[in-house]
Amino acid sequence: MSDTTASNFVRQDLVPERPAPVKTTGFIGFLRTRLFNSPTNILITIVSALLLWVIVVPAIRFAFIDAVWTGTDRTACLPKNPGDVVGACWPFIQAKFSQFIYGFYPEPERWRVNLTFALAAILLIPLLIPRLPAKGPNAILFFVALPIVAFFLLRGGGLSGFGVSWTAGLLSGFNDSIGEGGRKLVTSGETTAVIGPLLWVIGKLLVLLSTVVSWILLPLTWLRDQIQAYGRPVWADLAATAVIVSALLFWLTGGLRAVATTLAIFVGIAVVIAVMGLDRGGLPEVDTRLWGGLLVTLVVSVVGIVASMPVGIALALGRRSTIPLIRIFSIAFIEFWRGVPLITVLFFATYMLPLFVPTGFTIDGLMRALIGIALFAGAYQAEVIRGGLAAIPRGQAEAASALGLSWTKTTALIVMPQALRHVIPGLVNSFIALFKDTSLVSIVALFDLLGQLRASFSDPVWSTPTTLFTGFAFTGIIYFVFCFGMSRYSLFVENRLNAHRRN
Repeated sequence: MSDTTASNFVRQDLVPERPAPVKTTGFIGFLRTRLFNSPTNILITIVSALLLWVIVVPAIRFAFIDAVWTGTDRTACLPKNPGDVVGACWPFIQAKFSQFIYGFYPEPERWRVNLTFALAAILLIPLLIPRLPAKGPNAILFFVALPIVAFFLLRGGGLSGFGVSWTAGLLSGFNDSIGEGGRKLVTSGETTAVIGPLLWVIGKLLVLLSTVVSWILLPLTWLRDQIQAYGRPVWADLAATAVIVSALLFWLTGGLRAVATTLAIFVGIAVVIAVMGLDRGGLPEVDTRLWGGLLVTLVVSVVGIVASMPVGIALALGRRSTIPLIRIFSIAFIEFWRGVPLITVLFFATYMLPLFVPTGFTIDGLMRALIGIALFAGAYQAEVIRGGLAAIPRGQAEAASALGLSWTKTTALIVMPQALRHVIPGLVNSFIALFKDTSLVSIVALFDLLGQLRASFSDPVWSTPTTLFTGFAFTGIIYFVFCFGMSRYSLFVENRLNAHRRN
C-alpha cells in the first residue's frame, strides 16, 4: 500500500453570494437597456422627455382639457372673462363636419357618397386580409367594377350607348380632326409663298387619309346609326358589343371558357345598368365642381395610387428595354415628369390639356387633375420599381428561360413579384406622399379636405382665435390616421413576404 495520504479539499465555509443579474425584461429592464444604458442615451432621453413635455402637454391641454365641446356659434369659443384660457373650438368642427366630408355635394344625394364609401370598404377589407379566399374575383370587383359603379353613383347620369357607339364616336372624332387639320393646311398652303406648296401637299395627303379611314369606318358607323335608331339603344349596343367581343375572343383563343367568362361579365354589366337605371338617364347629375372635402381627397389619392402603378411598371420595364425607341421614350417621359413640380402639372392638365383634344371633346376638370396626377406619380413609381428590378439576379430570368418560359411569363410570374417585394417601403412612401400632395388640387379650384377647411375659415359665425388651430388639428389627425395606417400595413406585408429573411 502507498503511504501517500489523500489530498482531498473540502470547503468548510459557504461561498459568498454573487450579485443578482441585471434585469433586462419588463418596464424596468426596458428603461435600463434602451434609455439609460449609456451616458449618450441618458442625455438623449432627458432631452426627448423635455421636448415631449413642451410639445405634447400643451397640445393635450389645448385639444381636450381647455377645449370647448358644445356651442352654436363663435360666442361659445370666446373667453368669458379676461384671462380665461380657451382651447380647441370643437363646435366649429361639428358645424362644418358634413362640409369637410362632402364639400358642397347636394344634401339629398349624399347617400350616394356614403354608399360608395361602404362599397369600397366592403371590397377593400377582404383584399387586405391574407387568409380570406377569392382574391382574384375580389380584385376584379375592386379595381374594375367599383370605379365604374362609383363614377355613376357619384356623378350620376346615364348611358346613350355602349362599346360600339363609343368606339365609332372616338374613331370618327379622331378621323374628323385629321381631315380638319388637312383642310387647314391646304388653306395655309394657298396663302403662303415660301413653304406653301409643301403645306398644300401635306394637307391633301391628310385629307386623302381621312377619306380612306372614313370608308374603312363606314360599317362601324352604319352599325352605330342602326343601334341609335333602335328604341332601346343601350341594350342593343350592349348585345352587339357582347357578340363582337365574344366572337373576337373565340377567333383568337379558340376556347369556350374565355367566351363564357366574357358573357358572364356582360351579364354583370347588364345587371348594373338595370339596377342603376343607366338606360333611363340614371341618377341626377352632380357636377364635380360641387365635390369637396374628404370625398375629393380620397378620389384623387386612390385613383392616383391605383393608376400610377401600371404606368410605373410599364415605364420601368420600358427603361430597361433593349429596343431603343421604347427605352428613349420611357427615359424622356420619366425625366420630363420628374423634372416639373406637381403644381405645374396640375395647371397644365387643367388649362392646357383641353387645347390638345379634338374640337367638341371636353374633359371634366376633376378628370384632368386625375390624369395629371396619375402620370406624375407614375414617373416616380417607375424609378422605385426599376430599383427593385435591378436587385433581381440575372439567374432568375435565365432559369426561367431554361424552363421554356416566355419573357411575359418570366416578368409577370418570377421577376416582377420579387422586384415589388423588394421595394414595398419605397412604394408605400410614394403613396403616402401622394396622399398628402392631394391638397395641391385646391390650386386649380378643386376643394379637397384642406381646401374645404380653408374655405370654412371665411365664415364669420365661427371667427375665433382658436378656430384656425382647431381646423388644422382636425385635418392633421385625419391625414395622420390614413398615412399611419398605410405605413403599418406596409410593414405587415413586408414582414409577411420576407419571412425567409427574418433573423
